Amino acid sequence: MNYTKPMIDLVQEIRRRVPSEHKPDVKLANPELLSELIPIYQKSSDAVLQALLKDLFSKAGGDWMKKLEAGESTDDKYVTKIYRGQVQLIPAANKTESQSVDSDRPKKVYRGRVVA
Repeated sequence: MNYTKPMIDLVQEIRRRVPSEHKPDVKLANPELLSELIPIYQKSSDAVLQALLKDLFSKAGGDWMKKLEAGESTDDKYVTKIYRGQVQLIPAANKTESQSVDSDRPKKVYRGRVVA
């Protein structure tokens, strides 16, 4: 793929913002760069990084924008948690996860009966 000057600038800015465990993958010499950026986009909670990635994929042309949007899942549910004025979005746990956590806990027994 041929990169234009704006695309090179975007990749450099994305490399600055991407988490440290993904930095070795984000290089212009990497022929699979755009393919490796799709999972980073999906896992990222940084709005600026997501905007930079969308801009890069729109400039790449072709069906890259479709690939980015196809991998995007909007079914995620979040819980808003407010503590001392700070608002956090926390992914809601699935019911299957909470059931497995309950089954892993030891049962409390009081006078020979299981207590909830």
